[in-house]
Amino acid sequence: MNSEWQLTTLGEICTEQGGAIQTGPFGSQLHTSDYKEIGIPVVMPTNIGDGGISEDGIARIDQSDVDRLSQHKLMLNDIVFSRRGDVTKNALIREHEVGWFCGTGCLKVRLGTERIANAKFISHCLRLPDTKDWLVRHAVGATMPNLNTGILSAVPINLPPISVQHEIAAMLGSMDDRITLLRETNTTLEAIAQALFKSWFVDFDPVHAKMQGRAPEGMDEATAALFPDSFEESDLGPVPKGWGFNSLDSIATFLNGLALQKFPPNGENDLPVIKIAQLRKGDTVGADLASGSIKNEYIVQNGDVLFSWSGSLEVEIWCGGVGALNQHLFKVTSAVFPKWFYFLWTRQHLENFRQIAASKATTMGHIQRAHLTAAKVIVPNENLLCAANDVIDPILQQIIRNSLRVNTLASLRDSLLPRLISGQLSLETNVSERVCV
Repeated sequence: MNSEWQLTTLGEICTEQGGAIQTGPFGSQLHTSDYKEIGIPVVMPTNIGDGGISEDGIARIDQSDVDRLSQHKLMLNDIVFSRRGDVTKNALIREHEVGWFCGTGCLKVRLGTERIANAKFISHCLRLPDTKDWLVRHAVGATMPNLNTGILSAVPINLPPISVQHEIAAMLGSMDDRITLLRETNTTLEAIAQALFKSWFVDFDPVHAKMQGRAPEGMDEATAALFPDSFEESDLGPVPKGWGFNSLDSIATFLNGLALQKFPPNGENDLPVIKIAQLRKGDTVGADLASGSIKNEYIVQNGDVLFSWSGSLEVEIWCGGVGALNQHLFKVTSAVFPKWFYFLWTRQHLENFRQIAASKATTMGHIQRAHLTAAKVIVPNENLLCAANDVIDPILQQIIRNSLRVNTLASLRDSLLPRLISGQLSLETNVSERVCV
């Protein structure tokens, strides 16, 4: 490490710069009844992801509660930590998150003036593998790890001159920004594909339009001509004339994974085990290993559709690299229908599957194969299916390409991170010019 680098702690940095490390509000200050559907977002541990905050399912409170507990309001470049559970999770507050609320179960790090330490640089330091290991080792609690202000204050930091911090933070930040943009683009693309699918095959908007003598919106004449202009009765109720219906498990194969503890790694062609946790975070970093000698159908490739049918029910297109399919996960494939068709139909039934799993939950809720059979799918005529494929498949393929780019960038960033922040790799080596993103 360069002699100009200083070994210090997070607490000493906060003290030097007039900052502070603060625990979020106690449960007695903010009750479940205070949460609203509309209001100021509240950052909980479940919302903290890969250096950023996810708004999916985020809780909200009234502005009056934020004002009442204003010491927990978040400012630009605050760092929010998960106080319990996965204590390595932390996120830097960005401009659009200013004014949000640090929730129960979190800790807030405010670095103060940036006289000796840059907040973005410190945020990257706190995501180092060594720092995460330190947090896990020093967390308290036998059943669930917990952090407190004392533990966070003692986190060791190797601090280079402030000019070097700005350079490192700018480079790593540009990679983070590209990752964020790709993820946001995918969110938009997924919403477009889902909305189009639902309009055509669930709500039958083009059929309703033709029945009323209107041209279907946003559709050329050739495609509109493929839709019928009336409905016919079926066991499911009215369906577009000439269309059929079937069970979800008849349009695709749902292959359950293996109990991979029975296939221990042997050091030759071992594969990372894809469990529910890996599916949720989208990669296999830190995953268990299994023997690569399992049957080929149980090997997961990028672009495969995976469905966790117990615990946390999710349906995703996997882009986290080759791995082994663990039990409690289905790999979904079809020799007849395009990927988008069985992926989006499975997604369409996901909320109902979650409700079924929740109603059966003891320790871990789940669905059974009978529920796949009970879930029905509307199947259009072949010409319309081909036309829809021309529209929706390119969207799905772009989502896959973007996801693969995200994982490539994240892997590159994570490999550079410890070398840059430890001083082992200098930006004077023109590393930024050699990073192709």
